[in-house]
Amino acid sequence: MAGGNAVMLIPIEAEVTTQQAAEMLNVSRPYLVSLLESAEIAYRNVGRYRRIRHQDILDYQSGRTHRRKTAMDELVSQAQELNMGY
Repeated sequence: MAGGNAVMLIPIEAEVTTQQAAEMLNVSRPYLVSLLESAEIAYRNVGRYRRIRHQDILDYQSGRTHRRKTAMDELVSQAQELNMGY
Protein backbone atom coordinates (compact mmCIF):
# COMPACT_ATOMS: atom_id res chain seq x y z
CA MET A 1 0.00 0.00 0.00
CA ALA A 2 2.82 2.38 0.85
CA GLY A 3 4.24 1.90 -2.65
CA GLY A 4 0.92 2.82 -4.26
CA ASN A 5 -0.02 -0.77 -5.09
CA ALA A 6 -3.60 -1.95 -4.80
CA VAL A 7 -4.45 -4.43 -2.05
CA MET A 8 -7.34 -6.87 -2.08
CA LEU A 9 -8.63 -8.73 0.96
CA ILE A 10 -10.19 -12.11 0.24
CA PRO A 11 -11.90 -14.32 2.82
CA ILE A 12 -9.98 -17.56 3.36
CA GLU A 13 -12.98 -19.66 2.28
CA ALA A 14 -13.69 -17.60 -0.86
CA GLU A 15 -14.43 -19.66 -3.95
CA VAL A 16 -13.89 -18.78 -7.59
CA THR A 17 -15.09 -20.13 -10.92
CA THR A 18 -12.89 -22.17 -13.24
CA GLN A 19 -12.44 -19.13 -15.50
CA GLN A 20 -11.36 -16.92 -12.61
CA ALA A 21 -8.96 -19.59 -11.34
CA ALA A 22 -7.48 -20.04 -14.82
CA GLU A 23 -6.90 -16.29 -15.04
CA MET A 24 -5.24 -16.25 -11.61
CA LEU A 25 -2.85 -19.03 -12.67
CA ASN A 26 -2.40 -17.60 -16.17
CA VAL A 27 -3.44 -20.88 -17.83
CA SER A 28 -6.28 -21.82 -20.14
CA ARG A 29 -9.57 -22.94 -18.65
CA PRO A 30 -9.37 -26.39 -20.31
CA TYR A 31 -5.90 -26.89 -18.79
CA LEU A 32 -7.22 -25.85 -15.38
CA VAL A 33 -10.09 -28.34 -15.73
CA SER A 34 -7.53 -31.08 -16.45
CA LEU A 35 -5.70 -30.10 -13.23
CA LEU A 36 -8.98 -30.35 -11.32
CA GLU A 37 -9.89 -33.72 -12.81
CA SER A 38 -6.44 -35.13 -12.07
CA ALA A 39 -6.87 -33.97 -8.42
CA GLU A 40 -3.91 -31.57 -8.55
CA ILE A 41 -6.23 -28.85 -7.27
CA ALA A 42 -9.21 -29.56 -5.01
CA TYR A 43 -12.66 -28.34 -6.02
CA ARG A 44 -16.31 -28.93 -5.32
CA ASN A 45 -19.37 -29.06 -7.53
CA VAL A 46 -22.17 -26.56 -7.06
CA GLY A 47 -24.89 -27.92 -9.27
CA ARG A 48 -23.12 -28.51 -12.56
CA TYR A 49 -20.43 -25.89 -11.91
CA ARG A 50 -17.02 -26.32 -10.30
CA ARG A 51 -15.89 -24.01 -7.52
CA ILE A 52 -12.30 -23.78 -6.32
CA ARG A 53 -11.23 -22.35 -2.97
CA HIS A 54 -8.94 -19.35 -3.34
CA GLN A 55 -6.54 -20.90 -0.82
CA ASP A 56 -6.27 -24.09 -2.92
CA ILE A 57 -5.26 -21.98 -5.92
CA LEU A 58 -2.62 -20.18 -3.87
CA ASP A 59 -1.33 -23.52 -2.53
CA TYR A 60 -1.04 -24.94 -6.06
CA GLN A 61 0.68 -21.77 -7.26
CA SER A 62 3.17 -21.93 -4.38
CA GLY A 63 3.93 -25.59 -5.09
CA ARG A 64 4.37 -24.86 -8.80
CA THR A 65 6.82 -22.07 -8.00
CA HIS A 66 8.77 -24.37 -5.67
CA ARG A 67 8.93 -27.14 -8.32
CA ARG A 68 10.18 -24.64 -10.93
CA LYS A 69 12.87 -23.32 -8.61
CA THR A 70 14.00 -26.85 -7.70
CA ALA A 71 14.22 -27.81 -11.39
CA MET A 72 16.19 -24.66 -12.22
CA ASP A 73 18.61 -25.25 -9.34
CA GLU A 74 19.18 -28.80 -10.59
CA LEU A 75 19.85 -27.58 -14.15
CA VAL A 76 22.32 -24.99 -12.88
CA SER A 77 24.09 -27.63 -10.80
CA GLN A 78 24.37 -29.97 -13.79
CA ALA A 79 25.64 -27.18 -16.03
CA GLN A 80 28.35 -26.31 -13.49
CA GLU A 81 29.40 -29.95 -13.15
CA LEU A 82 29.75 -30.21 -16.95
CA ASN A 83 31.63 -26.88 -17.18
CA MET A 84 29.16 -25.47 -19.66
CA GLY A 85 30.20 -21.90 -18.93
CA TYR A 86 27.09 -20.85 -17.07
